Amino acid sequence: MRLNLLLTMAISLGASAMEKTSIEDFAWLAGTWASTGAEAGSGETWTEPAGGTMFGVARSVKNSQTVAFEYLRIVEMPGGSLDYVAMPSGRNETRFTLLSYSDKEAVFQNLQHDYPHRIIYCLKEDGSLLARIEGVVDGEDKSMELPMQKLDE
Repeated sequence: MRLNLLLTMAISLGASAMEKTSIEDFAWLAGTWASTGAEAGSGETWTEPAGGTMFGVARSVKNSQTVAFEYLRIVEMPGGSLDYVAMPSGRNETRFTLLSYSDKEAVFQNLQHDYPHRIIYCLKEDGSLLARIEGVVDGEDKSMELPMQKLDE
């Protein structure tokens, strides 16, 4: 199971690897990303890291209509941890704490949230971005991948 493998890999990194991660390590995420295979206007835009935060906004477009949107933040917390904060389609915010970070792949987790439990961002060697959400629904692993291409260079 990929979910268990990710958790095992994250735990094996240890606390020292997490202490070295800062908001500046996420500079590769900044910019505008278009969802691959989706209607124009679908994707995410992230600001450069500054002041201990990055701000993002996501939008999904179908049949020329916005069907979902999300306000996002990655923020440095007191004590040095990083949180991913999501506010989907006007709902209350949900926080996911950075579980692991290595070579431009970040795993944020909140096991108390209904779904998803994990949000993963990975910058691929070809310059594309893969966002993935994972969790368990009704006792079964569930996931969704959101591949993206950078628009602004």
